[in-house]
Amino acid sequence: MKIINTIAGLKSALKAHRLKDQSLGFVPTMGALHPGHISLIDRARAENEVVVCSIFVNPTQFDNPDDLKKYPRTLEADCKLLEPVGCDFVFAPSAEEMYPTLPKLTFDFGNLEHVMEGKFRDGHFNGVGIVVSKLFHIVNPDRAYFGQKDLQQVAVLRRMVNDLSFDLELIPCPTLREKDGLAMSSRNTRLSAEARKIAPQLHAALQKAKDLLIQGKTAEETQKEIDLFFKNIPEFRLEYFEIADFDDLEPIEKMNTEGKTAICTAAYLDGVRLIDNIVF
Repeated sequence: MKIINTIAGLKSALKAHRLKDQSLGFVPTMGALHPGHISLIDRARAENEVVVCSIFVNPTQFDNPDDLKKYPRTLEADCKLLEPVGCDFVFAPSAEEMYPTLPKLTFDFGNLEHVMEGKFRDGHFNGVGIVVSKLFHIVNPDRAYFGQKDLQQVAVLRRMVNDLSFDLELIPCPTLREKDGLAMSSRNTRLSAEARKIAPQLHAALQKAKDLLIQGKTAEETQKEIDLFFKNIPEFRLEYFEIADFDDLEPIEKMNTEGKTAICTAAYLDGVRLIDNIVF
């Protein structure tokens, strides 16, 4: 496994594989890797001849400077996880390498920018769109793999890939969970021991909402039940809990019987912002 810090260095290293017409799988990350990330590498390894993982804490997608400062940076430990699972190249650029000048381009993802994450994180998806488009141009993968825990991010990037005709396949992969149901996330390490015991209730709320909708409850009725659920767990500060159409993430009144329903949530626990979702 080779660790490369420059754009020119990565392009040069990948050129030989391109000349051999070898398929290339790409897993973009911000590091602090956990088994959820490794599952993406495993999938990429199974479907491609060459696997690239990027590790870059992207400053342009953070609307909170304190959150950016606290984000864990564990490159050495990450590389130790990546090598035995068959990652061929780790691209770990500096902010100066990725942004020699601050980007002036802005993306408009339509309604996806104004619901859920977009509503509460101003400019977040513009930052995501810029960095991922840059990475796609640098790596030029055949397939790119993303975890479904960031469901809205996947929807935004799918729109970007389609609208800008990126020549790649975007592959969403199932959310990996701890045994108690908590979605695996780099942020979980910031939870206190007491908060970590409470954290799985976020997933329990999603499961409860799913069951209520399947029973025929409306979104409004379900929302009232979920509000009561969280009133009994004051440690959570709920930011949003939305029942939406899977394709466009627009709110719906009842379970979608002709397609998929998405239930998405974000909440603060112990000062840490957690997100999760269920699709059915």
